[in-house]
Amino acid sequence: MEQVSINKQAKLSEHFVLGELTKTKYKTADGNIPSHVVIENLKRICENWLEDLRYSYNTLYCLEPGEDYESSKNVEPLVINSGYRSPAVNKLAGGAANSNHLTGCAVDIRCTGKEQMIRYASILLDIADGTKQEFDELLLEQHGNVCWLHFAVRPKDNRRKVAFLQT
Repeated sequence: MEQVSINKQAKLSEHFVLGELTKTKYKTADGNIPSHVVIENLKRICENWLEDLRYSYNTLYCLEPGEDYESSKNVEPLVINSGYRSPAVNKLAGGAANSNHLTGCAVDIRCTGKEQMIRYASILLDIADGTKQEFDELLLEQHGNVCWLHFAVRPKDNRRKVAFLQT
């Protein structure tokens, strides 16, 4: 049987590639390969949300006054811990049976601490309000000293659920 693979360098948006949003530490028979529909969902979240989050965070908190965003050495990337998860990967990761990760509608964004997590969340809320776009989940999560932001946007039926989860 031939092994199926994906082009991990395929661009989803200006600063995000498919490999970033499909990486996993879990080895599964399905290879965590997304469908075309999942890839479109990943593109939508990258183009409509993550690019704006990256730009706004860097402009507000990383650049010196007057410094150019495109040429600055101070621009910080957004680090995605988890994007798309196949059913097998989702099960191994302990994800919910109806997780938005299964459809490519969710990302978990690494945060250096609570302050960065809150800033990311505030920016995403501002994007939602300013663009009149809805999101499904904005979950500020902490496990011990590790923080991340779970953000999900469905094509429809978004709930605008905001919560802080600590374990």
